[in-house]
Amino acid sequence: MISFTVRMKFRSEDRQRVAEALCALAQATRAEPGCVAYVPHTVDGEPDTVVIYEQYRDQNALDAHRASPHFRDYAVGGLFQLMLDRQAENLNALA
Repeated sequence: MISFTVRMKFRSEDRQRVAEALCALAQATRAEPGCVAYVPHTVDGEPDTVVIYEQYRDQNALDAHRASPHFRDYAVGGLFQLMLDRQAENLNALA
């Protein structure tokens, strides 16, 4: 299992565009056969900070996600163009 979070910061004026891209990306990603979880969040008190919790069955599933048309359109062509900062953290399950 592969789990990680991605934290991104955006400008306030892009909030609606970010929300629309995240909704479309989440819906398409959750339909991928190798996706276990894909949950975008805003941070309480920081509405322009987004944290996405992602979990995939294995590396092949993650690679398929990153090669998908919806990742290209909504992440690379959308969110990545709007973000001010991005940090990713790989997670290791304890139980």
